[in-house]
Amino acid sequence: MWERTLQDLIRGLRANKNDQAKFIAQANEEIRREIKSKDMELKAAAVMKLTYLDMLGYDMAWASFHVVEVMSSSKIHLKSVGYLAATQSFNQDTDVLMLTTNLLKKDLSSSPADVAITLNGLSDIVTADLARDLSPELIAMLNHSRPHIRKRAVLTLYRVCEKYPDVLRQSIPRMQEKLDDSDPGVVSAAVNVLCELARRNPQDYLPLAPQLFHLLTTSSNNWMLIKIVKLFGALSPREPRLVKKLQPPITDLITTTSAISLLYECVHTCIIGNMLQGSSGLSLARTCVSKLAAFLQDADQNLKYIALLAMVKIVPTHPELVAEHQDMILASIDDEDISIRMRALDLVTALVTRHNLQSIVQQLLSHLVQPQGSSLPSAVQSLSQHIVPTIPSKAPSAPSQSPAYRLVLSQHIISMCSSSTYDNVVDFEWYLSVLVDLAYISNVDIGAQIRDQLVDVVGRVKAARTYAVKLMVKVLSDETLMLNAGEPGSCSEVLWAAAWICGEFCDELLAPEELLPYLLHPNVAFLEPEIIAVYIQAANKIFGYWATEAAQQWTHDLLEKVKGAVETMIEQMEEFVSSPHIEVQERAANILQFFTFIKHDLVAFRPRGENGLADALASSLDPVAEPSFPKSLYLIRPLVSSYELGPVAPAAQTSVPLPEGLDLDAWIVPAMKDLIVDDESHEVERKVKKSKKGKEKETPNRTKVKGGKKKRREDETVEELVPQEPEETAEERAERERLKAERLERMREDPYYITDQLPTRMVVDDVDSIPVVRLDDLPPPLLKAEEPRLFALRSDSSRSAPARFVVEKEGEMPERVVSEEPPRQASAPASRHQTPSLFDRISTPPPSLLSFQQYEVPDEDARASTPEPIRVTRAKKKGPSSTKKKRTVNPDA
Repeated sequence: MWERTLQDLIRGLRANKNDQAKFIAQANEEIRREIKSKDMELKAAAVMKLTYLDMLGYDMAWASFHVVEVMSSSKIHLKSVGYLAATQSFNQDTDVLMLTTNLLKKDLSSSPADVAITLNGLSDIVTADLARDLSPELIAMLNHSRPHIRKRAVLTLYRVCEKYPDVLRQSIPRMQEKLDDSDPGVVSAAVNVLCELARRNPQDYLPLAPQLFHLLTTSSNNWMLIKIVKLFGALSPREPRLVKKLQPPITDLITTTSAISLLYECVHTCIIGNMLQGSSGLSLARTCVSKLAAFLQDADQNLKYIALLAMVKIVPTHPELVAEHQDMILASIDDEDISIRMRALDLVTALVTRHNLQSIVQQLLSHLVQPQGSSLPSAVQSLSQHIVPTIPSKAPSAPSQSPAYRLVLSQHIISMCSSSTYDNVVDFEWYLSVLVDLAYISNVDIGAQIRDQLVDVVGRVKAARTYAVKLMVKVLSDETLMLNAGEPGSCSEVLWAAAWICGEFCDELLAPEELLPYLLHPNVAFLEPEIIAVYIQAANKIFGYWATEAAQQWTHDLLEKVKGAVETMIEQMEEFVSSPHIEVQERAANILQFFTFIKHDLVAFRPRGENGLADALASSLDPVAEPSFPKSLYLIRPLVSSYELGPVAPAAQTSVPLPEGLDLDAWIVPAMKDLIVDDESHEVERKVKKSKKGKEKETPNRTKVKGGKKKRREDETVEELVPQEPEETAEERAERERLKAERLERMREDPYYITDQLPTRMVVDDVDSIPVVRLDDLPPPLLKAEEPRLFALRSDSSRSAPARFVVEKEGEMPERVVSEEPPRQASAPASRHQTPSLFDRISTPPPSLLSFQQYEVPDEDARASTPEPIRVTRAKKKGPSSTKKKRTVNPDA
């Protein structure tokens, strides 16, 4: 009978490409018949065909027992087929592996050819049980007379140690002997196995250092030297004495070897093995850096990559050596390979100092600027360049404009500037300009980081606030940034920072009212809710400051201007009140109430007569005289400028002392305890009682029926035992109605009680009916200042000397808390000449506003600025019949 061989199976697969599944099904049927044959040659041929089909993805787990049969053949060519099929198809869960233990022991004690095949197959199919049972035979194989058997035994022993770690105690001494073996192949195999085992626990392999050092200085096998150098890289951190011993041979290898792989491993071992420390390590570090710099000039991209990767690890210990090759490193940022550019960015970030920060950042920013008319080639253009032979053009120097690379580049720029709380930044005005430029040219979603940096710099560096306000005004007045706020990569979060800075430090603006139209622009409604909320708050602060300044320089011409600004604020706040976002809605509603009050005060304001000098003299003599400006202009400013904002220390929250007597479980309002009890609890509640006892139920006629035998009819109902209510007399009904009315009246004044009837909104038509509130600490009117300029600052003159920027690194701590860390020194050098800054006056809390003569009214009509709360006391119940709660009002209130 003619059987199909493996070659015939392969030819048939190629000839039946259109109907391959049908052909493979027929081949499987033939293999199933052949593999059951008693002829070992035919069985081995069937196993070989199954192995080929298994490589194509067809399962052969059903033939595992037949594979073991072929493995047990006495003929070497059949045995090799069986072991090949086992390595291809067996796994850790194959059940027939338990039958191979004796077979493997027998083969390991057979001829050298059988031993070699067995060791090769065992390294792939070994399990924990096989490793435990066969470890004595394998250790004995380390002393075999044939070198190739010893080499295979060493490599197989590594797989056995992985599956059964207990064998390490017996195998390591025997493995150490193989380091002195006469055959280089056995020594190389032993070094490879020891290098892999030492990765898990290098401390256990320190006794092997003398023999490994001898091999390092005598061997010429580069591949074995690479493994030895790697192994010493793992041992050196555990044994510091090895560093001094290894420096001479490692230096010799670096300077003499021509193998790039060995050279890199030596450099890497010097880095991870702490061999570059101290005076002796300086020369070695210089040698390593010079070799790596040569890699940067090589045309091989792989060498450039590993050079940059190694330099990143050398920078922390020897930045000055790497900085000597700064030009080549910066040139790598223009490389076409994205991986090389990313490693170059990491290296440049680590190289930054106070002296080279600005030059490096400016070069990185130039990569973010998209050249005019530049665009990536289309797919058709790229294909045509490869199909049609043309003169190769020079690669563009600008890096790829992919969003991922631009995002990483932008993040690196911020990271290198803000590291160690701006230690490398000398000119913070330059850094603020870089952040704004980054928002315009990055074209990626990095606005949140830019916003945080702007706020943090302005909060920590007081001398930079003047320039920051000037810069943020330009950002707020840029309509393009607002119109493109909804697009991806627009960095609209910068508007958040700009509004916050201008609102918080609006006293740096000479004409703050000119900024209000930009904060109240109709397009603001299309921004994110978080930005709108900050815009509203900033407009409120700027108006409050401008109103205070206007009151100090009050003239009759300012009245209409202030009224117009108030009308604009009210009109815009009324739109934001209906916003679906609660933060915007709440802020707009609160500010709307403020400006409604200011509007009524401005309407009721009556300017003084033409005899201003006489009126001023009269007001100075009359303590009750009205001021010459609307009093409501001082309403907002004290609310937002009482304290200066500053950076908060990282440990400030955890350092807040616990207030004495704080009990979070106690009632904040003790009287609320009594209000929880419902006053209508005296009404009789209807209760339904169902009498149940075991499985018996009562019927309406008081007869008991077994629930398990008879079903209750649908018309049967459960008896409801309702207590009879006594008839209510007219006196009792009147008393109940009186108690209900009193309860509702009491709850109406209770702020914690929610009623279903909303109170009617009070409209104040008569401004004179508003209670007179004593406004303390108002400054006297000042002379009119110079004509305001658009967005002019308090001082626009250029600095005669560079300003001294002092960074507040520690931050504020809670009161009565002493920081344990010693205070840091200022980042700026003390030798620099200090120019008196405009912000020196801000270093202390802002002084209170100057006061003019207070109002004095008769004692009986005296009103405090904040009325005392009404004290409400309720009588406790003395008996079950007393349900009336009396309310007494303190007459002193």
